[in-house]
Amino acid sequence: MKIFLDTADLNEIRAANETGLIDGVTTNPTLILKSGNSLYSTAKLLALEYPHFESISCEVVADTAEDMLKQAEDFISIAPAITIKVPCTVEGLKACRQLSNLDIKVNVTLVFSVAQAILSAKAGATYISPFLGRWRDNSVDEIRLIKNLRSVYDQWNGKTPNILAASVRDVMQTEKSAIAGADIITIPPSVFWKMYNNILTNRGLEMFQKDWEEALKTIV
Repeated sequence: MKIFLDTADLNEIRAANETGLIDGVTTNPTLILKSGNSLYSTAKLLALEYPHFESISCEVVADTAEDMLKQAEDFISIAPAITIKVPCTVEGLKACRQLSNLDIKVNVTLVFSVAQAILSAKAGATYISPFLGRWRDNSVDEIRLIKNLRSVYDQWNGKTPNILAASVRDVMQTEKSAIAGADIITIPPSVFWKMYNNILTNRGLEMFQKDWEEALKTIV
């Protein structure tokens, strides 16, 4: 399973990338606003600093496919890793189809149903982003959605998008998404660091440290 960071904070990306476990980055207008940088400058810096990233998302915001494609032009020449993020709407999927025909990576975002996943696959999406946290906020079983998407794509005759679980709120959603068949998880840096933590690991380390100190006392 691949891990993307859901942030536009360059310092947080640098810190997490030092682990060697990060495969890409997703952003959205809200995250870009919080970062204080422009989407173009952020994407360019990420592509330059992390050429190994599989995907660096750049979301376009417009009402028509034509305008989405115009916005996308600013980003697609930056690096092969650039992924254009479009909404799962009629116009968004029109743009997806045209971009995918040009072998440009596309992430269809705000996916909440199998029906939308089917349309996204037919439009040639590279990734689809089911929003788990928002589903859970509305008392819907978000993990069941991942399972249903996996079931449909596993029966698909041809290439299908990667299921990129998004809007993840905690480690439990990360684990359940992996078990349910998500290909990729995109998580805030805070969730990434919490993945390391387990009370039994901490207790085990304390015990080993205590025993090691006692063992050293016996060395002559």
